[in-house]
Amino acid sequence: MARTARVTRDDIVSAAVELVRTKGHDALNVRALAAALGCSTQPILYHFSSMDEVRAATYQAVDERHTAFLMTGLADAPEPLLQLGLNYVLFAREEPRLFRFLFQTDAFGGQDLGSLVTAPQTAGLVSLVARSSGVDEGQAQRVFLSIFITAHGYASLLANNALAFDKEQITHVLTAAYYGALQAEGDAS
Repeated sequence: MARTARVTRDDIVSAAVELVRTKGHDALNVRALAAALGCSTQPILYHFSSMDEVRAATYQAVDERHTAFLMTGLADAPEPLLQLGLNYVLFAREEPRLFRFLFQTDAFGGQDLGSLVTAPQTAGLVSLVARSSGVDEGQAQRVFLSIFITAHGYASLLANNALAFDKEQITHVLTAAYYGALQAEGDAS
């Protein structure tokens, strides 16, 4: 009798990401995941103590995918923060269910906007804004936050099918938000 292939923790997370990507986060449950893997629920419950643990591992994997997508083209961009904002919106357009899983579920509960701009993942970008724009770190954090809020608004509308994608318009609005925030910071000093 042929031995069945072992289902690994990585297999489970990959299948969970794909399930969320194609069907949405509400479809992520142990039975749907087992069906996607072609196995019983036993391997899932062997590797994870609960579906909450599966969701957390899935969230981390999607967050890593999102971060990699955001970083695309930043090194060559004349204005990296503007490219980051555009990438953020493009991710929501290309992966609306993953975007909703990351940003429109309980995962952000209890956090504030200040923690987003001081997070280790954004420190390099904030420093880049400060260096390239001649503002201090606090000002750069506020500029970053302006771009994030603007990009997140567009991305949310796209991910929820409430807005048509218009790259030129989005680029214009992000550019205006960026330079407007820089101008406001210059006026404030």
